[in-house]
Amino acid sequence: MVDRRDGADADPQGRGVPPRRSIGEHGIIGDLETAALVAADGTIDYLCWPSLDSPSVFADLLDPDGGAFSIRPQLDDPHIVQLYVPDTNVLVTRWMGEDGAVEMVDLMPHPDARIHPDHGARCLIRRITATRGNVVLTATCAPRFDYARDLPQVTASEGGVRFAGRELAMRLFASVPLAHGDGTASATVTLAEGESAWFMLGDDTLVRSDDDAIAAEVASTIHAWRQWLSQASYKGRWREQVLRSALALKLLTSAQHGSVAAAATFSLPEATGAGRNWDYRATWIRDASFTVYAFMRLGFIAEAEHFRDWAGQRVTASDVDHPIRVMYAIDGSEALDEHTLDHLAGYAGSRPVRIGNAAHAQSQLDIFGELLDSIYLSNKYGAAITHDGWEHVCGIIAYVMAHWQEADAGIWEMRSEPRHFLHSRVMCWVAIDRAMRLATKRSLSAPLVEWAGCRDAIVADVWANFRHPDHGYFVQERGGTRLDAALLMMPLVRFVSATDPVWLATLDAIGDQLRDDGLVYRYRDADGLEGGEGAFTTCTFWYAECLARAGRMDDAQMILAKGMAYANPLGLFSEEVDVRGLPLGNFPQALTHLAFISAAYFIDRRLDPGHRPIWQP
Repeated sequence: MVDRRDGADADPQGRGVPPRRSIGEHGIIGDLETAALVAADGTIDYLCWPSLDSPSVFADLLDPDGGAFSIRPQLDDPHIVQLYVPDTNVLVTRWMGEDGAVEMVDLMPHPDARIHPDHGARCLIRRITATRGNVVLTATCAPRFDYARDLPQVTASEGGVRFAGRELAMRLFASVPLAHGDGTASATVTLAEGESAWFMLGDDTLVRSDDDAIAAEVASTIHAWRQWLSQASYKGRWREQVLRSALALKLLTSAQHGSVAAAATFSLPEATGAGRNWDYRATWIRDASFTVYAFMRLGFIAEAEHFRDWAGQRVTASDVDHPIRVMYAIDGSEALDEHTLDHLAGYAGSRPVRIGNAAHAQSQLDIFGELLDSIYLSNKYGAAITHDGWEHVCGIIAYVMAHWQEADAGIWEMRSEPRHFLHSRVMCWVAIDRAMRLATKRSLSAPLVEWAGCRDAIVADVWANFRHPDHGYFVQERGGTRLDAALLMMPLVRFVSATDPVWLATLDAIGDQLRDDGLVYRYRDADGLEGGEGAFTTCTFWYAECLARAGRMDDAQMILAKGMAYANPLGLFSEEVDVRGLPLGNFPQALTHLAFISAAYFIDRRLDPGHRPIWQP
């Protein structure tokens, strides 16, 4: 066993190196506990195991020695396409050459359709079929455990191979003979037209399967995904793209805990060659209301309630000094502290590679608004809050009333000095407003007069101190002049009318100063970090929805269409895009898919005013 903790093989001069596979050239598969990225060339170059926030097994996307699982047909200059089996998260990669063609199906068995449910073994399945001609395939499985710091020992075992590391062991089985060497297992096979081969990588408790069982597993997983998606009530425009976003969000959702990860990946850069590389494999409280909105709007009530329960547990486990954290680990424990992996070269030489996230210790006052908005929505359309739950909500409001005038790091988690951000003020207003609405709706005991006084004081502060001194529109921070795309949330949370003249001036200013055609940037001012960043895909959809709420339907539809074009060919959105519209940042990003669902839902409803779904926000 080789230990790579010293990073001796890393390239310290790797900045700006072109990536072998771009961020957007990937599909995602998963089993609601973890997820893998499958590149367009058929390589799995990213996987953490056994959970989404566990150390990586494959991280070739971040380093040439990070580990990968490649399957390559020997075809001369094939055309390669990827697609999902309709209405599922089962991915198909097709190689089409002059002399032959191959189709590969990649999946992780759905929790309701696993091969070995008795002992809970989990796995990843790759099934390859020659659809035309005779084709030679080469498969290489080279896991590198613990973020590529642990080269596993490989031994033959019970008809397959076993990869054994310091703290993790996995087994690989195949329908073809496997050879093994230094940390690697491989196979070369010739498939005649119509023949198939399969590979199965998973837990150390995994046992060998057979052709019929693998075929049944694929069929069962396809059925399970379609059964889940059949609950969707959305019948409006862009339905295929909306439901693909729902499927992507489901892959980021923990079946065990109900939490939703911000993204599947860590340290994919917001600007290549710079240091904006963060770990998004955690659940942000900020995403709470967006998550509840999206799932409820599409008819996935169980997911909305499961997330509400997860968030509620965080509230009831909080303390009076700081009632809620910015983010949590997927299982609800404290998020990991941030540290760097200096032995990894980074995507396109973007270093440092980070795991954990220091933002979990920041003060971000806006999170209370998003949390209370989600609690209000869940209570309005779901089960009533418990007495203990309401007591904790009252504690949160007491905290907000005591701290709303303080500076913080804001929604964008600035790593500069704390500032007085308008978005944080507005979301403090949302927290109090939603608590008051909930108290009234459920006849709950609360000091409503005191709460109303604080809520109104926040309104007065915003209108008096957060407007441009010359132009009168809203600005990013108290006494400032710069804009912030987070202001787009103001009409979405009903702080201000979507047709108020001051808001319309703000919307126009955002369009003039933060928009580059269909791209919308978060802000233009310095944020204490090196390098620039791309346009934030979430903001494009917020902007589209704000245009629609202002009655500018032609503009809203055009921006929505441009935003949708920033998805990759499989319909997946990254965190950001560069000036050419190419993906940047962690992938796929939950918040962008959530914002897209919200914008599409609202714009569709405005275009068809005669249609009124059962559930409305």
